[in-house]
Order: sequence, then C-alpha cells, then structure tokens
Amino acid sequence: MTKTNDILSSEALGFDPDALAQRYAQEREKRIRPDAETQFVQLSHDSPFANKYLEEDPYSETLERAPLNDQREVIVIGGGWVGMLTAARLSQAGIRDVRIVESGSDFGGTWYWNRYPGAQCDIESYSYLPLLEETGYVPKLRYSYASEIYEHAQRIGKHFDLYKDAVFQTWVTELRWLEDESMWLVTTNRGDAMRARHICLGTGPANRPRLPGIPGVEQFKGHSFHTCRWDYDYTGGGPTGGLAGLADKTVAIIGTGATAVQCVPALGESAKHLYVFQRTPSSVDVRNNAETDPLWAESLEPGWQRDRQKKFGEAFLGGPIDPAFVDDGWTRLTRNLKELVAESEERISGLAQIADFKTMETIRGLVDETVKDPEVAEKLKAYYNQFCKRPTFNDFYLDTFNRKNVELVDVSATQGVEAITETGIIANGQEYPVDCIIYASGFEITSSYERRLGIPIFGVAGKSIYEHWEAGMRSMHGLMVSGFPNLFLCGGGFVFQLGANYAHGIDVQAGHVAYTISELSRRGIQSANVSFDAEERWIADQLETKGGGFVLGGSPDTCTPGYYNQEGTSKRYRNVRRETYSKGVGAYMKLLRAWRNDGQLDGLELK
Repeated sequence: MTKTNDILSSEALGFDPDALAQRYAQEREKRIRPDAETQFVQLSHDSPFANKYLEEDPYSETLERAPLNDQREVIVIGGGWVGMLTAARLSQAGIRDVRIVESGSDFGGTWYWNRYPGAQCDIESYSYLPLLEETGYVPKLRYSYASEIYEHAQRIGKHFDLYKDAVFQTWVTELRWLEDESMWLVTTNRGDAMRARHICLGTGPANRPRLPGIPGVEQFKGHSFHTCRWDYDYTGGGPTGGLAGLADKTVAIIGTGATAVQCVPALGESAKHLYVFQRTPSSVDVRNNAETDPLWAESLEPGWQRDRQKKFGEAFLGGPIDPAFVDDGWTRLTRNLKELVAESEERISGLAQIADFKTMETIRGLVDETVKDPEVAEKLKAYYNQFCKRPTFNDFYLDTFNRKNVELVDVSATQGVEAITETGIIANGQEYPVDCIIYASGFEITSSYERRLGIPIFGVAGKSIYEHWEAGMRSMHGLMVSGFPNLFLCGGGFVFQLGANYAHGIDVQAGHVAYTISELSRRGIQSANVSFDAEERWIADQLETKGGGFVLGGSPDTCTPGYYNQEGTSKRYRNVRRETYSKGVGAYMKLLRAWRNDGQLDGLELK
C-alpha cells in the first residue's frame, strides 16, 4: 500500500483538490438566485399556460365519456411507472377492483409525454424497465429509447388488464375524506364524483412540466413548445431525428439538463441555426449503448431482474461491483473510491471527495477530448460534485458543438436568460432573433409537494394535507400520513433517496402498499390512519439518523443550484430532514419486510 498523503498529492492525482473546491464554490455562488423555485412559472389548470403545457394532448384526439359516480376498492392516480406498478402488485395480491386515473391518453406517464428526439432511459433498461420477467420481455438495447419504453408501458397495461377500468385524459381536481363512509371522494375535470376505499397517489415526480418565468415569455410570437409536448407537426421528423421542418429555422433551446443533452444532437443536425442557452452545464459521461445479446437473453433464469436490480443498487451505493456494471457511468464514482481506499494505508473522510473530484475530472476531460474550440469546451465543463445534479450520458451531445450552425450561449453571468421579446431572446445584453423556442426546463420533481402534485387533499375534519406539512413533510415509511386514512403516497421525491434506479424503489413501495391494502381488506378494516406518534418515530428513528447511502443532491450549501436541492435553498424553504432517507434501498426493504412480518400493522389506528 501507498501512504495516503502520497496518493492524495496534487502530483499523484493530476489536479489540485483545494483549487477545485474553490472553483466549485465560485461556480455555485454565481448561480444562486434569491427567487429560488419561484423563478419558474407554477403551471396549474387555471394558469394561462394550462392548455398548452398541461391539458392539450398533441398525440391524441379528445376522448369523450360520461361522468362517473361509481365506487372502487382502490383508485390509483397516475398511469406511469408508479401507478402501473402499484396496480400490478395490487392485482398480484388479489385486489382487482382497481381503477387508474391518468391525465394522458394512454399509460406511460413521462414515457407517454416525452417523445422528443433522442429520448431514452439513463439507467440500463434491464434494471429500469419494470415487470420484465412478469411480461416476458427483454429490451432490445442496453439503454432503451422512449418508443420502446412506451410500448412496454402498454404491454404492462395489457398483461395486468389495467385498461379495463382505467380512465384517461382525466385529472383529479380534489380528494376529500368522507368520515361517515370511510371512503375517499375523487372529483375530476370530467365531472366525476368517484368513491374509493383506498387512494394511491401514483403521480410520480415528473408529472407536471415547469416553465422558466422569464420576463416576456408570453409575448413571443414565433413558435414555442416544451420538450414533453414535442411538436413534430412543426419540426418534422420523429423520435430518431430527421427534423426537416427546421432546415430554414433558427431555433433556441433553453435548458441543458438530461432532456437537452438527448435532443440537442437532433436539433443541431437539422436546424439552420441552433442556440443552446446554458446557465449550468451538465456532466456528460459516455453512453456505451449496445444491442442486447440474444444468447444472453435466452440464458436468463427466473429472478434475473430482481437480482440485477439488487446488484446495480449495491454497485451504485458503494458495494461490490458486478462485472455487468464495471463500465456503467453510475458506478464510476464508486470505482474511483474503491481504488483510492485500496491504495491507501488508512481510511480518511476526505477520500470520498477526492474520488468525486477524480470522477468529474475524467468527465471534464471528455469535453476537452471532444469539443474542438477550447473556449466552448471550458463553458461545457461541470464544476460541482457528480450528484449535485442528475448525471447525464450521451455519445453525441458534446460533438454537436463542433457544428458551425450550433452556438452555445453561456448565461451563467446573468443567472439565466434576461428576457424574451416578440421575436427572440435577450441574453448577456444581446438579442438573439429566433423562429422557435424549445423549453427543456424539466418537471416539478422536487419542488414543494403542493406545487408538484397540484391536487387539493382534505383528510380528517377537512384538514388540508399541505397544512399538516406546514413545518415539513411528515409520513410513516414515506407512504402514509397521519390524519389521511387509507391514503398512500407512492413514488415521489422520497424514492430518489433509495438509489439511482427510480423504478426499483417504486416497486419496493408498490409491493408494500399492495400488502397493506390486501391485509386491511382481509381483516375487514374500513379505515387505517397513521398515528401522530408513528410519524414522529419514523422521523426520529429513520430520517434523523445518519446512514451510509445516497443522499439526493448533497448539501444545498455546497451544491450548485438545481432541482435536487430546490435551487440551492432547501434548508431555507423546506424541512428536508423529514423527507431524506439516506440508508439505501436495501435497508429500506429490510425495514418494510420486518413491519410486514410482524403482522401487527404497527403505527396504524384501525377501524
């Protein structure tokens, strides 16, 4: 072994850790905005942008139906992975009186709406796409594109007979607990007044688009759309590119997160001129996509997907790295940390940060290797810890900036685009005339629950769930809330704490919810309400104790602003300690399993 001081020297590392720490702090500081999340337009169904970005479906005709006034055992709100997994696990547990209510025109959730060119999963598809074994499907690629993922959502819907009672193009306008009936009343935009014994909120974290609140955004007279409502009638082409409609157009894209990293190559290939407005660069690692080996697919044995998900989670969270993931970008940091530990004589706290610096230096090196203009390359380098923002992976994005028709507009100095006019965009004091503006501004993923969910929820004695959470989000297991009987919060930001593979965390919760509802039904329980003390115990015993797992977004005091940390101000605006489970998916699974095995339904007040 080498002395720790030797391997941590600037000469041995190839970079100066102190200088990088200082650079990170400087880059973060210049991007902090006092308006935090309010810099984005809050899209609601009564906002001026509601029709364009929430209610209008460019992919389907309006589906007509009469209002519903019936009753179901379970109503699941949301037809993406969260809702579908929950409904599927309920079906397997013997609960088949289940209705899914979905705002889109089909199942898929984010993968119904996200049809922009280049859209694909950034977790390997064998671990990410849910219910592969149950539906007998193996993805065609290591990282599936959106069209295959959407098809798989339809496959799940058919396999579990979820279409039978589902209602589409429908969004919930209110949930209200009816104490005399021990039922939930679900009202919708369609005039429905449905009742359900149990409600599963499966809306997920990416159900509501967000729009930058740039002055003049409503004044632009050219064409504009959000990436989750891609307008192929205007751009031409399809999910694989070939956007011939942009051949004579000057296009601007605002936002450089995971979505832009995937669609910018197609835009750069097709547009007459493309402006990419960037406030904060993404870290862009290699994709390494490949077709699925048919011999490998044929060799898979029962239980293969759960085993693979487990191994991916372990590798990501610092455990053993299975050979399947040695070239996966999500494990690069773990690999670097393991190498440093193996080379050092002692374990010190600084190794994790050094490993992160090393990881990001490699990713910044990819920029230098790819982008020919040094000035542009420097602007595309991400100076922050890898998981301050969601990492991205793409083999074509960086090379797009070598095109003569593509121009990077760095707006970090002014903390974003300054204004939008009738004919273009003002940034850095200069106006850029454009024909089309594309908003790659993402979703309300980790903003306040009220903002991202947008559904009024009234529990016992008519109390709003958002009033209950006034001092910070409260729950038991991240799933049930005191004063809101028979209500289950499936998915949501909490699942991000369980690891990079969101779909795996959802499935863990879906199985637990299915057990709970089936057990309540078996015992003839009408109402199951979490006690206030049970919430307190969950917060004190599980959320306020430190773990060794992945913590979403790191500290708002050190990370660059982004949706992971509520634009760098989460400590000021939210009691995040009540949402952050940092012990990893394995510990969470063990905890839930012990609760189920106990059989006492501890923490629930039953009637």
